[in-house]
Amino acid sequence: MSEQQPARSFEAARMQGDPHPLTRQLIGPPDAAWAAATAGALPATVRDVPTLRGFLTWYRTELLTPVELPLIRRAFDHARRYELRELLALDRSLTRERRFQPFAAASQTVGRAQLWRLLPLRDQRPVRRYWRAVEAGEAGAWHVLVYGLVLAVFSLPLRPGLLNYSRQTLAGFVGSAGETLGLPVTECAQLWAAEAELLPPAVDLALGPGRPVLSICR
Repeated sequence: MSEQQPARSFEAARMQGDPHPLTRQLIGPPDAAWAAATAGALPATVRDVPTLRGFLTWYRTELLTPVELPLIRRAFDHARRYELRELLALDRSLTRERRFQPFAAASQTVGRAQLWRLLPLRDQRPVRRYWRAVEAGEAGAWHVLVYGLVLAVFSLPLRPGLLNYSRQTLAGFVGSAGETLGLPVTECAQLWAAEAELLPPAVDLALGPGRPVLSICR
């Protein structure tokens, strides 16, 4: 692979946003919003390439794979099955997820903004109920749950959605750290590509066997 290919893939992951044109119109590029919101959440220990690499590995193995991807999957399943009480209960349970707490404020800021942008779809019961719960202070609108809701509402395939989320989130972290540390784009791209290569097995683990390819939520 040429040196330019990882750089092109890295920049595409940072800039692409959601792959579906309607979701781009309604909620904007989630990777950009999430990266901006979490820029201040990078630990102070990230001060050079080795510590950045260590953080990325920690994030992928301790938060993305065991926590975030399964949460997106569960939100997707609840939304497409109209299990709205279960979706809201899942939202409330995240206040007790210790590993998520460093990113809690950023997650809810992004999630609420994206859910608000879905209000043109208020005829969709999951969107309407979720937003009412947020307004009533009964839900936080964590960004991973809103992302799963978006995939279900637009009948987007789950596996590509999880891969897209993972690649964009890693690219956001690398981009934010790269700007702070003054790293060249090629070095950022190599860091991102090394982690991105490990994502498909993580996504398959989160999916489990026998997943539906598409689902329609009305």
